[in-house]
Parts: sequence; C-alpha cells; structure tokens
Amino acid sequence: MSTPEILYQEACEALKYADAPYSGLKVGVAVLTERGKVYRGCNFENPSLMMSLCAEKVAVLKALSEGEKEIKALMIVSSDGDYCPPCGSCRQFILEYTPNAEVYLGSKKGIKKYTIKELLPHAFKRR
Repeated sequence: MSTPEILYQEACEALKYADAPYSGLKVGVAVLTERGKVYRGCNFENPSLMMSLCAEKVAVLKALSEGEKEIKALMIVSSDGDYCPPCGSCRQFILEYTPNAEVYLGSKKGIKKYTIKELLPHAFKRR
C-alpha cells in the first residue's frame, strides 16, 4: 500500500471523531512526519465560530507538540465524499509550519496531490 493510501485510511479514521453540528461538514486529516509517525486530527465546531478548530490545524499541532520537526505529507478527507481543499486560514497555517509537505486531497473519486505553494500562490510570508 502506498503512502497516500495509508494516509487516506488514517484520515478516514480521524473523520469518525469530527464534530460539525453547524456546517455538517466533517473533516479528517492525517499527517506523516519525517520520522514516519502518523498523527490524526478532525474538526470541532463551536457555536462561537471563532473557537472552532480545523482538522488540519489539530493534526499538525498534535505532531509539532510531540516534538516532530518536519511533516512530510498531509491527507485531507471530508464527510461529503468530495475533495476538500483546506480553507484559507489552514493554507496559511500549512505554509508556516509545513512548507515542504505534500498535500493530498482524498475522495471517493481518488487522490489528488498538491504543494502548499500551488494551493496558496502569492502567500503572505514572514519577513
């Protein structure tokens, strides 16, 4: 089984724990670190939308908070079965914390691969 296929299965597992009572869109993410460990994350919505958490941020922060230094890949899946690209905020977050990672979008149609620079052209960068 290839890395994207393994990450797809892990992201689908993470999707089971998502809590999206307002949008109805559940998202699961799996990240693969340079050391070969996989971390999962899912979205959590809150009535105060500013307090909601995106799955991408949850998964990346889990890895970073465990001392991981480099994330090689992210897989994003959603409950609607279609491709679910990261929101604008997550694109900026991914650029800041995992600039070299491969970003995979998984759906019932297959898997697409991107770089964060393809998903966020003309990005705001630290000086």
